[in-house]
Amino acid sequence: MELAELDAHRGVARTAAGEVSYVDVGSGPPAVFLHGLGTNAYLWRHVIGALAGERRCVAVDLPVHGRSRAAAGQDLSLNGLADAVRGTLDALGLDRVDLVGNDTGGALAQMLAARTPQLLRTLTLTNCETDGNIPNPSFRGTIGWAAEGTLAPRLVGMYERLEQTAPQQRPLAGGHERPQDLPIAVHRAYLEPIAGRLDTARDFERMLVAIDPEHLRAAVPGLRELTVPTLVVWGNADPHYGMDWAYWLRDTIPGVTEVVELDGAKLFLPDERAGNLVACLRRHWAAAGEPTGDPAGDPAGDLAGRS
Repeated sequence: MELAELDAHRGVARTAAGEVSYVDVGSGPPAVFLHGLGTNAYLWRHVIGALAGERRCVAVDLPVHGRSRAAAGQDLSLNGLADAVRGTLDALGLDRVDLVGNDTGGALAQMLAARTPQLLRTLTLTNCETDGNIPNPSFRGTIGWAAEGTLAPRLVGMYERLEQTAPQQRPLAGGHERPQDLPIAVHRAYLEPIAGRLDTARDFERMLVAIDPEHLRAAVPGLRELTVPTLVVWGNADPHYGMDWAYWLRDTIPGVTEVVELDGAKLFLPDERAGNLVACLRRHWAAAGEPTGDPAGDPAGDLAGRS
């Protein structure tokens, strides 16, 4: 789907953790999609475009991202973000969902699954943070700049130079297989809410400084008891989240049914490998006994071309 198409389906959830913008497209059993730091609900545009005929697709803008502005003093820690997501589900009356997470959204999905497994029909985790890999080593310098207060002006400067910067050097390039193929409009849609102004960049700094690995570690006991059907779809060329972490999830969560390795894929596989991910989701949801409405009826055929 195009960005404007998604924006035509936006709403705002008023939660105890703050106002949260979300996209709500399609009909059928609800699937909820959580993005990570630096992107927003637009990350899922191709996945939603493929699934909206068979699922109610809800993609959340985490606080400080997309159209979810942070309020003064809002809790931007992982616990605060998880509370904002849970508040959004409550506001929408969603009490049984298929939850899908990427990057920090995958960490939040783990936290929600551990706290309230009864909310989930299924869980799907793509390349994401895990206990022992949060923040990932390559991101620690960025968090250091945030703690110093020097990240915000850097972000604003990068955004101002975005169109003059080579695609391979843009802020999110490292998470893409083919950064040259990401439209500049999508870059702007991701980065403008964070880096378009110094005050929003300061909110992003505050969020990074609030990352506490203990918040995700607290979910591990619940994950070790989680029997919700769980799928792990992982790009094996991701320098941030290697395959070892996919298998850590498999070995930690009893409900994991499969680890699907996507050759050459990186962090932002929900954008670049949407077809592969959609095929995996349909198969996962069908195995859990949920209708998919897939007219092709052959997810294995889609999976065959995931090189």
